[in-house]
Amino acid sequence: MSTPFVPNNLQLTISNKQILGIALPIAASILVPQINFITNNIFLGRLGEETLAVAGITGVFYLIFAVIGNGLNNGLQTLISRRAGENRVDEIGQLFSHGMRISLVIAAIGILITYTIAPLILRSAIHNPQTQDMAIHFMKIRIWGLPFLYIYQMRNALLVGTNNSRYLVGGTIAETITNVALDYALIYGKFGLPALGFNGAAIASIVAEIVGMLVVFAVIHYKGVSKQLQLYKNWAFKPATSKLILNVSAPLIFQFAISITAWEFFYILVEHHGSLDLAISNTMRNVFGLCGCVCWAFAATTNTMVSNIIGQGMHDKVVGLIKKIMWLSICFAMLMCIMLNIFPRLFLSVYGQGDAFIDHAIPVLRVVSTALIAMSIGTIWLNAVTGTGNSKINFYIEILAVTVYSAYVWYVLEYKNWPVTIGWLSEWLYWLVLFTCSFIYMKSGKWRKKVI
Repeated sequence: MSTPFVPNNLQLTISNKQILGIALPIAASILVPQINFITNNIFLGRLGEETLAVAGITGVFYLIFAVIGNGLNNGLQTLISRRAGENRVDEIGQLFSHGMRISLVIAAIGILITYTIAPLILRSAIHNPQTQDMAIHFMKIRIWGLPFLYIYQMRNALLVGTNNSRYLVGGTIAETITNVALDYALIYGKFGLPALGFNGAAIASIVAEIVGMLVVFAVIHYKGVSKQLQLYKNWAFKPATSKLILNVSAPLIFQFAISITAWEFFYILVEHHGSLDLAISNTMRNVFGLCGCVCWAFAATTNTMVSNIIGQGMHDKVVGLIKKIMWLSICFAMLMCIMLNIFPRLFLSVYGQGDAFIDHAIPVLRVVSTALIAMSIGTIWLNAVTGTGNSKINFYIEILAVTVYSAYVWYVLEYKNWPVTIGWLSEWLYWLVLFTCSFIYMKSGKWRKKVI
C-alpha cells in the first residue's frame, strides 16, 4: 500500500524564520480586508457624520457573528495543528469537513437572530430613531454574507494549521478588489449601477465575501493542497469528530462573542454622547483593525505553533516559544504606536470630516495607539492558552476581563458621563486582565496534562 503524500513541514520548528514564515502571510491576509474596511468607511464618511457613526454600530454588530466563526476557526486550527504535529494527516480532512458543517448551522442561527431578536435590542438601546432604522435595515442585508464568511474562516484554520498560510493571500486580494470597486459603484451609483448609499456597502461586502471564498478554494485545489491533505476522501458524518470540535471550539465561540458584545455595549454607550464621539470611535476601530493585524497574525501563529509543538511532545519548549513570538509582536506594535503619534492628522484626515473632528479625535487616537502595545502582549499569551487545547480556561479568562471592562465603561461613560477619551482607557484594562490571567496559567504548567 502506498504512503500518502505528506506536505512539507507539518511538524514545525522553533525559530524566527518559522514564526515569520507563518505569521507574515496571515498578516497580509488580515491586512487586506482591514484596508477594505477602512476604504468602506472613507466612502461612507463622504455621506456625512451620521452615516459614519451608524457604520460603527453595524460594523461591531456584524463583528459579533464574525468572531463567533473565528472562535470555531481557532478551535479547528488548534485540532488541525495538533494532528499535524502528531503527523496524523489522515484525520485533517475529516476535521475540516465537520468544521464546515458546524459553521453553516451557526450561520443559519445568526441570520435568524438578526431578523427576530436584533431589531428589538437595537431599538431599545439606540436613542436616535433614524440611527435605529439605518442600522436595522443595513444588518438585514449584511447578515447574508455570514455563510460565505464562515466557510472562508474554516479555510483559514486548515491552511494555518497545516503551515500553508502562504495561500491565504490570494483570496483576500480578490475579496478586497471586489469590495472596493463595488463599494464605490453601489454607494455612489457609478459604472451604471444604482446609488444605494449606506446599504450599497452591505451588498458590496456580501459579493466580495463570495468572490474571496471561491478564489481561495480554487487556489488550494490548483496547488494540490486538497489532495495532499485528503480533504475530500471521507466526508461521512462522525458524531465523535463533531463533538471533539465543539468541545474545543464552544468555549472560544462564547469567549469571542462575549468580547465583541462588550464592545457593542461600549459603542452603544458612546452613542449616548452624540454622533461625533460615535464617529470618532468608529475610526478608532479602524486603528485596531489596521495596526492590530500583525499582532493578530502573531497570535494565530502562537496558537498553531504551541499546539504543533505540544503534538511533538516538546512541552518544555512552549514558554520559550511564546516569549519569542511576543517580542516580535511588541516590536511591531511599538512601531505602529510611534507612527500614529507622529502623524495623527495624516491618518484622521482620510475620513474627510474636517478640523473639528480631527482635533477632537487626536487625544482618543493617542490612548488607542498605546493600547496596541498592551494588545500585542495580551493576545499572544491568550492564544497560547488556546493552543494548549484547554479552551475552557480561555472562556473563564474572557468572562473576568469582560466583566471588568463593562463595569469600567458603564461607570465612566454612563454614570459619570466622562469624555470618550477616558472611556477608551478601558482597552488597557481589558488587555492587562487577559495577559495576567493567561500568563499565570501558562507558567503554572497545568496545561501539560490536557489531551485533545
